[in-house]
Amino acid sequence: MSRIILASGSPRRKELLEQIGLEFEICPAKGEEVITTNVPEDVVRELSRQKAEEVASGILAYNEAHSDIVTPQDILVIGADTVVAYGGQILGKPADEADAKRMLSMLSGNVHSVYTGVTFVIIGKDGRTGESSFVEKTDVHMFAMSEQEIDRYIASGEPMDKAGSYAIQGKCGIYIEKIDGDYYNVVGLPIARMYQSLKDIGIDLFRW
Repeated sequence: MSRIILASGSPRRKELLEQIGLEFEICPAKGEEVITTNVPEDVVRELSRQKAEEVASGILAYNEAHSDIVTPQDILVIGADTVVAYGGQILGKPADEADAKRMLSMLSGNVHSVYTGVTFVIIGKDGRTGESSFVEKTDVHMFAMSEQEIDRYIASGEPMDKAGSYAIQGKCGIYIEKIDGDYYNVVGLPIARMYQSLKDIGIDLFRW
């Protein structure tokens, strides 16, 4: 018996794992995010690791405190974090509509990059742990958006909880000219790279 745990409350990551037919649990990390760098690749690797390790630590502590009732099992914890970067600047979720307009105006007609860091923490039945991580990058080319188009998109409400103020899988899809890389990475989880990376370390998600 084994478990797969997604250390994220993102509905998009949940949908992507469901899309590939995976059975998993959701246990979002709740700790404060601590960033020690402003390099996008390092930021997402750092944050995905923090999320996975926080959830894994909680599981280990619980198992230790309740060893009399816990059934030993292998556990895979998946942590992920995604950022949008343009011109060396990381664009997070907009603070308000004015901030969303600022970001969309920057991205309009230009090429930006989306980085997702993924960290796996594997907890064996014996309590021993292992860890592996990777970073995926996708370049996104956006058509130029007029001020009216930006305002209309913001009025839809979609940009307000999205990194970079847009959703490629949503209403902003009509402004995406092309991408270089993994589409699912832009959505929030590079599922193919995730699956292959786990295979490389001897884990088949569907036999876990």
